[in-house]
Amino acid sequence: MALSTLLESIVAWVRKGYPDGIPRQDYIPLLALLKRRMTDDELVAVVREIAGTGDDDPASISLAIEALIHEEPSATDIERVREHIAQSGWDPVSDVVPTP
Repeated sequence: MALSTLLESIVAWVRKGYPDGIPRQDYIPLLALLKRRMTDDELVAVVREIAGTGDDDPASISLAIEALIHEEPSATDIERVREHIAQSGWDPVSDVVPTP
């Protein structure tokens, strides 16, 4: 399935923020941040795209999505990941959506 321009831009910004792959401890807080801006189907599409390339483990990311359904990451973890992503030029909590 082809991603929309919005989802492609989100994937690009996540990859820019995590050029060496997403550390396992950041999966759940990152997904929690992204979920605030996307539907469940969009989140799954973005995760599949991210997991489809690079060193990110698709099984681990899938488990993180499942965990997100059942647990909320700590405010500290969310803030740490938000700051990390903001360094790449996008604050996923704000109303500003990244442009490709």
